[in-house]
Amino acid sequence: MSRGQTARTGGDLVVESLAALGATTVFGEPGQHALGLFDALRRSDLRYVGCRTELSVAFAADGHARATGSVTPFIVSTGPGALGTLPALMESRAAAVPVLAVSSQIPADGLGGRRRGYLHELPDQAASFRDVVKSVHVVRTAGQIAPALAEAWELALTAPAGPVLVEIPQDVLLAETGIPAVRELRVAPRPLAPRAELVAAAADLLVRAGNPVILAGGGVVRAGAQAALLELAQELDAPVATTFGAKGAFPWEHPLSLQSWLEDRHLTAFLEEADVLLVVGSGLGELSSNYHTMRPRGRVVQIEAELGKLESNHPGLAVHADARLALEELARAVKGARTGRDMASGRPGAQPAARSAVRDVLTRVAARLDAQDLALERSLLAAVDRALPERAPSFWDMTILAYWAWSAWPRPMESAQGAGGLGYALPAALGAAAATGGPVLAVSGDGGAMYGLAELATLHQHRLDVTWLIVDDGGYGILREYMTDAFGTATGTELARPDFAALAAAFGVPAWRTTPEDLESDLARALRTPGPSVVVLPATLRMFAPTHLAG
Repeated sequence: MSRGQTARTGGDLVVESLAALGATTVFGEPGQHALGLFDALRRSDLRYVGCRTELSVAFAADGHARATGSVTPFIVSTGPGALGTLPALMESRAAAVPVLAVSSQIPADGLGGRRRGYLHELPDQAASFRDVVKSVHVVRTAGQIAPALAEAWELALTAPAGPVLVEIPQDVLLAETGIPAVRELRVAPRPLAPRAELVAAAADLLVRAGNPVILAGGGVVRAGAQAALLELAQELDAPVATTFGAKGAFPWEHPLSLQSWLEDRHLTAFLEEADVLLVVGSGLGELSSNYHTMRPRGRVVQIEAELGKLESNHPGLAVHADARLALEELARAVKGARTGRDMASGRPGAQPAARSAVRDVLTRVAARLDAQDLALERSLLAAVDRALPERAPSFWDMTILAYWAWSAWPRPMESAQGAGGLGYALPAALGAAAATGGPVLAVSGDGGAMYGLAELATLHQHRLDVTWLIVDDGGYGILREYMTDAFGTATGTELARPDFAALAAAFGVPAWRTTPEDLESDLARALRTPGPSVVVLPATLRMFAPTHLAG
């Protein structure tokens, strides 16, 4: 369709629907069957950010959705293009991030089992997504486009949030349509409220407990339940530990904060000894249970929005609910129950020993770290923390410095630990920068950085305010450690890599090498300078000892 034509197409219905649903930015990568979508974009007010690979497109949408707290759409083409997003959608699903994938499909006359030999043809493209995304919506006519997108958007936001896929054939996207322009689409995500009798039972257990403890998971952050968690913890005077995916769920320096040292046996033991352990927004998976070594000896109360995670690792009182709604009701119930009980007994309701116990656990953790030669690692993480502006978001790849950050980073952070794939940090950070304007920090190792080098062009083209810190240790550092510990030597972990600073400069992105001593000042300067930048730190880091194996 030429610029002068006025006829509208199925592609227009898509972009009109996205705008009506509240989208402002769309990420994407063009492809043959999706050209009707991209042509329609130029007739819309949606901002388009084009990445260089489909994997980065989906990671960027994930980062944008985490930054905005709402649905972010992306558009890709059929077959290889669509399938290239699967690792990123797996991360979004694991982390409950609302991403809307819009994929083209071959023309409708090649569907339904007919193999006509179209380019990118798959027998059942949607089947590849059904075990990865939250829901799949297959469109076959123009009239189905707006309803399908609205239904997908609503499901993406409904607790537990997650990614969804809408698939539309090429001919439907290109065909002219007489359907009126989409002006308004209303969605109403269903609230997942807790059952009253379960709230009452949980409140009774917590009020009667001698040493209740709370483990807050990523669901607290995604649900915006931080205030309710703080209120409940203070009402109970209950210590709070946060999982690696729940940074920012609870104030790091609060007297009740156990922080996030989940791989340390001292914290594991403390959680095990609680007579009531309240787990909120976590399935108590591998990374949240010290590699499944934690064995709670008291009662477990688990609040979780994803049904399949309830009691999946430990039996207990299961509360299927959104974390914010459940914590708000539980805080009210506990406050009422404690007031009545304390008035009847004439005794105060606080645990006088709770805060002392928290200090004792953190002192033991610090002593264990002090006994290891880890000054470099601890100083580097502290330098990054000091250099990063207070409210600036950060996105971390699966690299040793990120593994340190999971335990020791004192503020909100986003990482790929939901699914554990490489290449997350830079595209997710550029997605967040498109939402916030920046500055945004991305942290990668040299192995993970190789996944995202092409997105230096995206940073430059869109002038996105992202600073990319690359810790260059010559290979897959964490895998090197794992293999050396397990087998005595590492295989396949050493990597040839480019001069990252010179390569960034070739993309028009300012870059420089730094040292451990200069990291803070160099990183702070890069973050203060508008636009993209790269800071390369040659350093070989070590992890702290695997204390989950200790007694």
